[in-house]
Amino acid sequence: MRFTKDHEWVEMEGEIATVGITAYAAEQLGDVVFVELPTPGATLKAGAEMAVVESVKAASDVYAPISGEVTAANAELTDNPQSVNDAPENGGWLVKIKIADPAQVESLMDRDAYEAHLRSL
Repeated sequence: MRFTKDHEWVEMEGEIATVGITAYAAEQLGDVVFVELPTPGATLKAGAEMAVVESVKAASDVYAPISGEVTAANAELTDNPQSVNDAPENGGWLVKIKIADPAQVESLMDRDAYEAHLRSL
């Protein structure tokens, strides 16, 4: 699993990346009440807005950690957005992306680097 400084995570399986927000981000947001996801087939650019997660506290943009084409959006989140809080780094994933450039994944932080980043906040 790889991470961004903006608290997104990426897990690779072949050329498909599963993307979500980290446990830290989910905790900071509070209770998630709505998630707006891109539709399959959408093209994402690394660093561009990818989704919106709304909680009882605020609405937050989620940025694409890598470029590529959305192959799936987590439809379960439509009826159960709380999954983002319950299992942010597992069942609460947001999208699956067919990656355009595998080198983008390698440039992201590993878990140790991400945890060091959290300690610096």
